[in-house]
Amino acid sequence: MQKIRTALLSYGMSGKVFHAPFLKFHPGFELAGAWERTRKNIRQDYPKAKSYNSFDELLNDDIDLVIVNTPVATHFEYAKKALRAGKHTLVEKAFTATVAEAEELQKIAQKKGVKLAVFQNRRWDSDFKTVKDVVSKNLLGEIVEAEFHFDRYNPSLSPKAHKETANKGAGILKDLLPHLIDQALFLFGMPVAVFADIRTTRDKSVVDDYIDILLYYETLRVRLKAGFFVREMIPSFVVHGKNGSFLKPRGDVQEDDLKVGKRINLKTWALSQEARKAFCTPNPKARSSANSFRRCVAATAISLKNSTNPSPKIK
Repeated sequence: MQKIRTALLSYGMSGKVFHAPFLKFHPGFELAGAWERTRKNIRQDYPKAKSYNSFDELLNDDIDLVIVNTPVATHFEYAKKALRAGKHTLVEKAFTATVAEAEELQKIAQKKGVKLAVFQNRRWDSDFKTVKDVVSKNLLGEIVEAEFHFDRYNPSLSPKAHKETANKGAGILKDLLPHLIDQALFLFGMPVAVFADIRTTRDKSVVDDYIDILLYYETLRVRLKAGFFVREMIPSFVVHGKNGSFLKPRGDVQEDDLKVGKRINLKTWALSQEARKAFCTPNPKARSSANSFRRCVAATAISLKNSTNPSPKIK
């Protein structure tokens, strides 16, 4: 099998944690290298990989796929250059800063006959996969309301300048919310209307750091929230249906495991006691509530079978 030679446009946290380990593990890919502007670190982890001194040097190499894992404000120019060079291109979220930029990239990809895609790794988090399983199997009956959170308590500004300076890619609307928006669209499709409350709450911040988005569907409402002043965590996923409710704390451990250098494997990867926590509450008046409750518990257990706990915590 011919491997897909892949190059990263940076090797900071994103390249080191979210991309390189999976490219190394997957038999269909070859990690060719990364564009490193100052620190040369990739060969310490992957001795056979190249450290490119420039984007042009990377594009002139025998590369099949370019991963644009740089600040959001740079996505459009880098992706456009990669596509025009005839490279398949994968772009991190947020895809681009504007719709016009996204549409132009799509046209270039079609003209050049290459693939263009957005990297949405949170679709494979264990917590979201469990929510998807419960919803897709109709265990709660007709869904009437859902609420997804990406909360934290961190009043301090980030030391990364591109995240805290006023630019077209800054703010959590383009940092954290793409995860929640993608998950909502993945589960429920496109809404008919959108409301958004976008605020700045931290002292001396010049970018948005509080988001409350409400997606309107014909028979459903989905709220997406993220902020920096949530000291006491609530469930990250709350889904209410006519036969009951499902609550799921954020419990995926893949990012934390990758940060400390754990190796990906198919037997023990992403084992977690926290991931086993989930809550199913049936509607006592629903005719099928007992069956739905049992099926919800069973689905949760199956979806989270890669865990050190023998069974999920159910209320």
